[in-house]
Amino acid sequence: ERGPEEEAAAELLEKLQHPSAEVREYACASISKLLQQKHVIPAFVQRDVVRCLGPLLMDHSLAVRETAAGALRNLSACGGFDVCDDMVTNDIMTPLVALLKECSTGLDANQLSPKKCREMNKNYIEDIANEAINLLWNICECNNTALYIFNKEGCLEAVLHYMKKFATNVDLAISVANCLQAVTEDNPDLLSSFNASAQQILETVMLCPESTMKHILLRTLIAGTIWNIKDTIPPGSLGSTVNAILKIFSESLAIDAGETIIHMNEAEKNRLKLAVEAETEENMSDITENCVLSEDDNMEEIPKGKLRRENDISDLLPSDKWELKEVTALLTAQQTALEIIVNMCCSEDPSDDEWEELSSSDESDLFMENSYNEGSGLLLSPLCLSDEVNSAFLNNLIPKKILEKTAFPNSVALDICMHNPSWKPLIKKLNAVQCRALTCLQSILLVSDVDCLGGASALQSLAQHLSQLIFSKTELPTDTEFLEAVTSALRALLQTMASKNISQCMTPEQLLALCEAGIQSSNASVRVNVVSILGISGSVLAKEQDTAETLKMIGKFLLEVAMKESSLVVAGEALDALFDVFADGKEAEKAALQIKLLPTLKEFQPVFRMRMRKEGKGQCSTDQLCVLDNVKMNLRRFIAYQETLGKTPT
Repeated sequence: ERGPEEEAAAELLEKLQHPSAEVREYACASISKLLQQKHVIPAFVQRDVVRCLGPLLMDHSLAVRETAAGALRNLSACGGFDVCDDMVTNDIMTPLVALLKECSTGLDANQLSPKKCREMNKNYIEDIANEAINLLWNICECNNTALYIFNKEGCLEAVLHYMKKFATNVDLAISVANCLQAVTEDNPDLLSSFNASAQQILETVMLCPESTMKHILLRTLIAGTIWNIKDTIPPGSLGSTVNAILKIFSESLAIDAGETIIHMNEAEKNRLKLAVEAETEENMSDITENCVLSEDDNMEEIPKGKLRRENDISDLLPSDKWELKEVTALLTAQQTALEIIVNMCCSEDPSDDEWEELSSSDESDLFMENSYNEGSGLLLSPLCLSDEVNSAFLNNLIPKKILEKTAFPNSVALDICMHNPSWKPLIKKLNAVQCRALTCLQSILLVSDVDCLGGASALQSLAQHLSQLIFSKTELPTDTEFLEAVTSALRALLQTMASKNISQCMTPEQLLALCEAGIQSSNASVRVNVVSILGISGSVLAKEQDTAETLKMIGKFLLEVAMKESSLVVAGEALDALFDVFADGKEAEKAALQIKLLPTLKEFQPVFRMRMRKEGKGQCSTDQLCVLDNVKMNLRRFIAYQETLGKTPT
């Protein structure tokens, strides 16, 4: 027996073949709505929805084309990687590429009935293109074959042509920019297509002066695309180009998202209030003019038919909700900027020629002149920047922008979002920005020199800030994404401080509380981080006086993790931490004897070897296996070292 989803799928897919364009449009729109529900997707996929909708991308009715593209877009967005693979297998790229090229050709031509366009306030070509570009973006991001077809069919030219409409259709431009950022990432075969004309289009958009949040998002996405294709930029222009990219990121991150939410929410309330008042006045006017009541008329029937129910203004909300869209665009821009900065920090080292050109660049004044300080340069080696730009990068982004984004979201803004259903999804985006900022902070800490981060006092302040994020509430955080981000940042910071003998600010009690909470996380990365944090802090404590009792607690904790942890990687990290803590020092020797570290590790050594043989190749990546092999070798050496300590006369 077919369930309701199968019945609906069969009925609507059959209507796609109807001779009436209106029926086909209705069927496409209905399918589009249903495909937003994940549990419905299998019923449509099993009935070859892609092969049914694909030909309608070239339907003679423009309205059918738009709704068909929208339905396929929802399918690709909600279906995930497997569905996108299925779409490519079912040859969705053939009609999609044809549609994109046809729309691009007709973009500037007046192929629509001017009267119909004016009546509907609609540009079908641009609206169809917007749906098609989003579909292309989703598929190319998930499927390498689609990306190969994009390159082979020369889709870049058509896509860039749509970008020329950014001045009049920013939504279309944002869709194009998202697509461009996706198709240029790790796609060297596409680089040769970015000639001077293509780069000029991107540069024009990046320099547009509009200050709306949507335009900030557009510039951020284009900056990300230009970073992806930096290998095509002439060496003489690379320094100024990277400066321009950083300036855009700085502009995006400088805006307070919490205050923007408060402001935009107030603007929405005022607009809706005016709309209700205008609607009420219009209704009252209609009643006065059209409703002549006799003595027998029931007066209570009038409000039922003519006036709205109290507080019911849902049908007055505009379809675009521009205030909400502006805030969403800002948060997306900030998240994107932070993610790209992480990629910049993790980029491959530049060539010698690039270093020579960049180090002589005099374009650093392009990036936030007011905050640049002479003499505080930094060579951030993985980042392809000059000393001056690196200084501007750190002076502008670390203390004033990225660090601010690591704080918890504005409580007033959160309250607004919590009590407004349409704004509630912003909470997830606010939290995502915080987590990306913490990840960005971690990346910068890993590649930066201590002095250029502000010295020991600045790092200690940063440690206090991160500690406050973790311990400011009565209960330790449990959100996995946040916990992974904040522990990763703290791990990088403590490692940097330990390497420079900078005293750490977290108490042993705080460290153990964090580790006991973190080790319960379902996320293995969180568990690895807290174990590593304990190892770093323990190695520092081992060099101090009267710390044996604390080292005993740390040692017992790490031993228990090593022996009982379900993840081999986390167990290996715990052993590595033990080696660091008990590597040297009288206090460490005293604690090691009291917790019987040597006999415990000798007994555990064959167990760990057995686990590596059984679980290693099946559960660990090549890099992880390499690390675990080192741990196994270091375990043997550490046991031998501990044995020599026992033989040494006191």
